[in-house]
Amino acid sequence: MAGVPSPALRHSVRAIILTDDHRVLLCRHLLPGPPFGAVWTVPGGGIEAGETPLAALRRELREEVGFDLDGSPPHVWHREVVRPGYVPGYDGAVHDYFLVRAEVFTPRGTHAADLLAAENITEFRWWSLADVVAYRGPDLFGPRDLGTPLTALVTDGVPDEPISLPI
Repeated sequence: MAGVPSPALRHSVRAIILTDDHRVLLCRHLLPGPPFGAVWTVPGGGIEAGETPLAALRRELREEVGFDLDGSPPHVWHREVVRPGYVPGYDGAVHDYFLVRAEVFTPRGTHAADLLAAENITEFRWWSLADVVAYRGPDLFGPRDLGTPLTALVTDGVPDEPISLPI
């Protein structure tokens, strides 16, 4: 009996860059067409062939925001979205999130503005936890209810195992 093929999922890593006063660095992606529009998410991106998740995280942080990651940050969240059209060319995505502690810095990655634009990145901004929780504007967060797991992370600390986030 032939089995059902596994969905083709894009694997990515993301860094929750968090300051001692609970500010988080978010990237604004302007995604073309419904249902998305503008989405604020933490920096990161896809894992390339032959690359470890930690190597991908280091590369993505250098490219997008100019941050040099030392050590091995804790893996705190995991999110799987299986939905055709979520990522062009894939059946969905797997996102693994790592907690990176840092002081506020001005994001300036190695990617030139045209490369960031090709990745639909239009802006970087430090958000306070209170501003994330209270935000009711037209843009979305990725994940949608970012304030809830971020509040839990700040309040409860690093979980023993990565928390599975809803879509």
